Amino acid sequence: MLETEIHDLSDDPDYAASQLHESVTMTRSDSSKTSSSAEPDGAEVVFLKDNVAIHPTQFASERISGRLKLIKQGGALLMAWIPYRHQNSNARLSEKDRSLYTIKGISLADVRSIRRHTPALGWQGWQYIIVVMSSGLAHPPLYFYSGGVKEFLATIKQHVFLVRSADDANVFLVNDFQNPLQRTLSSLELPMAVSLGNGSPTSIAGSTSHSNENQTIDVGNVSGDASSLSLYNGRPRSKVHDPARDLSIQVLEKFSRVTRFARETTSQLFSEGLNNGIGGHEKRSHIPYPQGYTYEDPHEAEGPLEEVTVAPDPLEFDKLSLVWGKPRQEVLGSDEWATFLDFEGRVVDPKALRKRIFYGGVDRNIRREVWPFLLENFSFDSTYAEREYLKSVKKLEYETIKHQWQSISSEQARRFTKFRERKGLIDKDVVRTDRSISFYEGDDNPNVNLLRDILLTYSFYNFDLGYCQGMSDILSPILYVMGDESKAFWCFVSLMERLGPNFNRDQNGMHAQLFALCKLVELLDNPLHNYFKQNDCLNYFFCFRWILIQFKREFEYHRLMRLWEVLWTHHPSEHLHLYICVAVLKRYRRKIMGEQMDFDTLLKFINELSGCIDLDTILRDAEALCICAGESGAASIPPGTPPSLPVESSLLYPQQDDVL
Repeated sequence: MLETEIHDLSDDPDYAASQLHESVTMTRSDSSKTSSSAEPDGAEVVFLKDNVAIHPTQFASERISGRLKLIKQGGALLMAWIPYRHQNSNARLSEKDRSLYTIKGISLADVRSIRRHTPALGWQGWQYIIVVMSSGLAHPPLYFYSGGVKEFLATIKQHVFLVRSADDANVFLVNDFQNPLQRTLSSLELPMAVSLGNGSPTSIAGSTSHSNENQTIDVGNVSGDASSLSLYNGRPRSKVHDPARDLSIQVLEKFSRVTRFARETTSQLFSEGLNNGIGGHEKRSHIPYPQGYTYEDPHEAEGPLEEVTVAPDPLEFDKLSLVWGKPRQEVLGSDEWATFLDFEGRVVDPKALRKRIFYGGVDRNIRREVWPFLLENFSFDSTYAEREYLKSVKKLEYETIKHQWQSISSEQARRFTKFRERKGLIDKDVVRTDRSISFYEGDDNPNVNLLRDILLTYSFYNFDLGYCQGMSDILSPILYVMGDESKAFWCFVSLMERLGPNFNRDQNGMHAQLFALCKLVELLDNPLHNYFKQNDCLNYFFCFRWILIQFKREFEYHRLMRLWEVLWTHHPSEHLHLYICVAVLKRYRRKIMGEQMDFDTLLKFINELSGCIDLDTILRDAEALCICAGESGAASIPPGTPPSLPVESSLLYPQQDDVL
């Protein structure tokens, strides 16, 4: 595919600055090589590109431009990105902040994959790449404002083994030799899946190969001795062992069993990244905190061990919540909801409505009417008549898509492996999803069949993503509220536009959120961040379940629905779920640090918090933290991090185009 210059850069100040530094230079290993006095002896630059930028915020004018290099030194290929010393853009970040994003010579042997994004034809935007390390750490997207992604990948291919992923044409695997052990670790998406180009990893007893094309992700309780009962609407929920679920539901348990090897593998990568400006304390701008205050956790039943001194919370957390976290209000009822609509049914003040729902939630009797607005299924300025017409059109469209898989004969299915695999996985999952809820309980429950039909239809609607475990958990409350197959389907589609990257096979969406969470903890509680750093917990995999299925297992069913509608308001941030993660960790920081929890213990402790988190308190805490973090918090979250929509208005799952 020919690269097309979509934008005129002649008036771009960063582009002009790049021309003063050096005109765009490209060298390939099969042509003349470039040596630079700035490089160490024996090193040669095999690729150089100016005007490659990082976006610390969502505003294009605040990007940080710099120079991207591939450097060959000995037998290693290194990648470096250095920002220009003096920027002419409108960025409000200081030079000290800019150094945070500097990439100083990472080895391609430590890179797991490179994702390339190309805007669809006709859409405005630039190509960018995301480099994912073997540790699971994803660097911020690098935007190529003057092209060059194709040459960048071609140069890498000349020096290391680079292969296009069979599951995503825009993902390139680095040093993927498909050793059986490597395939096993990669399929589990563990941080220890280090490329064999860097040596053979230690074998692990109990590792099993997983060849299912559909990704399976653990969303269950990973604590082996955790309580076998959980409450939904006050009803006891018994957990039944299902051998068929073991392979797909135990991924985080595997995290726990192999964490020592994982930590040994990732600790050096994380420490190098932090020392190279990807999160080092000395290179981070922090909020000025009150001095001399020792935080006492009101939720703590017992203090830390006497011999351990816990670093004080730099924020007066409870006082902070009282000052900036507003109290919760009564739910939005039907009478008040009517005041937000004009005589034709338009929402007259969407911002006020979102804010009202954020502080109080929605009465269960009108959720069916309000949720489609929050999920952007309906436009706020649509009328009653327009919505009725849209519902009828969408119902027909749903039936058409559903008929596609219903019309597959047994003979066709026998030759349609992907359909059989997805249907089999869905059939297994739906019979285990929220069966303690009266809406889904009992044998031959028609609502369980609706859950299956909607998920199968979605796998045909979004064939690239298909079905992954955890989607049934996302759909279940939506079907419960909407009570209609077509309406539930389209609400689910809208939500998956934002949460879909959580289920990508390469898990870039999850890595981006865990990376942003790491940055927020560093910003809002540096002592806790340092504790995680010292104990090799910076991958934040212990928060994996929280983010993947939006706290589905942490709250009772009716409270979960309240939380979700609050998150969908995107007030005061569309990434409020990350601030909720920070708030929970800060609430229990004294126990975590006082008891010197390592990764295994922390993972077990976090999963045992299910049902123990007070929703109103934690929402107030999260709001206060979000306001306190301000622009620094927003800058810690890379553009396009879920549940944000992609930076460009292109497809979430772009079509394949030829590069190499």
